[in-house]
Amino acid sequence: MIKTVKDLDLKGKRIIMRVDFNVPMKDGVVQDDTRITAAIPTINYILGEGVKTLTLMSHLGDPSKDAKAAKEKAEKGGKPFDEAAYIKGKHRIKPVADYLAKKLGKPVVFAGEDGDYGKKGFIDGQPAGTVIMLENTRFHKEETAKDAADRDKLAKELATYGDIFVNDAFGTAHRDHASTASIAKFVPVSVAGFLMEKEVNYLEPIVTSPQKPLAAIIGGAKVSSKIAVLESLLKNASALVIGGGMAYTFLKAQGHRVGKSLIEDDQLDTAKKILDTAKKVGADIVLPVDHVAAEAFDAGAKPVSVDSLDLPDNLMGLDVGPKTLAKYKDVLAKAKTIVWNGPVGVFEFDAFATGTREVAKLVAEATAKGAITVVGGGDSVAAVNKFGLADKMSHVSTGGGASLELLEGKKLPGIEVCRS
Repeated sequence: MIKTVKDLDLKGKRIIMRVDFNVPMKDGVVQDDTRITAAIPTINYILGEGVKTLTLMSHLGDPSKDAKAAKEKAEKGGKPFDEAAYIKGKHRIKPVADYLAKKLGKPVVFAGEDGDYGKKGFIDGQPAGTVIMLENTRFHKEETAKDAADRDKLAKELATYGDIFVNDAFGTAHRDHASTASIAKFVPVSVAGFLMEKEVNYLEPIVTSPQKPLAAIIGGAKVSSKIAVLESLLKNASALVIGGGMAYTFLKAQGHRVGKSLIEDDQLDTAKKILDTAKKVGADIVLPVDHVAAEAFDAGAKPVSVDSLDLPDNLMGLDVGPKTLAKYKDVLAKAKTIVWNGPVGVFEFDAFATGTREVAKLVAEATAKGAITVVGGGDSVAAVNKFGLADKMSHVSTGGGASLELLEGKKLPGIEVCRS
């Protein structure tokens, strides 16, 4: 069980809160405010409790990684590169603070572009009820340092900015960083925000004690990235619906012809093992029985319907066919819990989006009939948003890697610090 902000008396306290405002930006403008909006209920609750100050912290992108790539590109083109100017131009968090102020309808004080150290006096000098935003936490190498002692250096400083640490950044809960987990060692008490609480309450029971039957839809390109989640879900699932590029590794493992489809030959034995385990535990593995294929992986490629399990040598599978969707419908109609991670086709290409769109509709229908439905993972979240069905699901996770690791049964550092 995790502790939340509702378990504490916040009146007069200084709150230091980790949020996930790692939002897409273009020319200093927020392009998608989903993560910002998700944190507002916790922010408003805290402010409503009469706190002294609420100091927010988040990362925005990966400054070091992005700068390295930009530098290499500039050097190849024979152009000069100012790393400091690049980072300041692209990764400053002040535009996000300004955007949040508009959403909240009240000022958000930016703590300054000189980093996150030495801000205690500034924070403590603010009027009661002030919202403060620190600079991008990843401007400090200590934030993501592998050595705990290095992370603790920044964490100790951040801890002086609050009497209570609130973690509402589920998207980074799997990261053992200074601002997500290490800080908890240096504050009197750590609790979760409402977003973190909601994520845990929906995702953890899928692994520990789901309402059965449980059906899991697992898609995406590669088996290698989903091995742990497949093995974890097999402990409780009555059916695993496997789609996307990874399905073709399973079909090849069964001896089927897969044409030019994406295959991980080094995962064929893994696929066979998962198929054998499913058989032993009595879980159905639902693979494509027909396909929408093409000669090339291209948005403009001509779709070709293949009404059989096997694909001709000149085609690659890019979506599932109508017979497969009929099988999906039968499986999902029986489920009381559905978890979906990864698309079943290349939904980014309109000609190959039908399968993923129809799966989204089937999951929405199941929700309307009383099933618990959870969408986790960046691509499947992008899909339900694209098809306008996000609000028809029980829960759409805000964390890609975090939701995947939680479904794998792992303990996430950012969650564990909030345990009672």
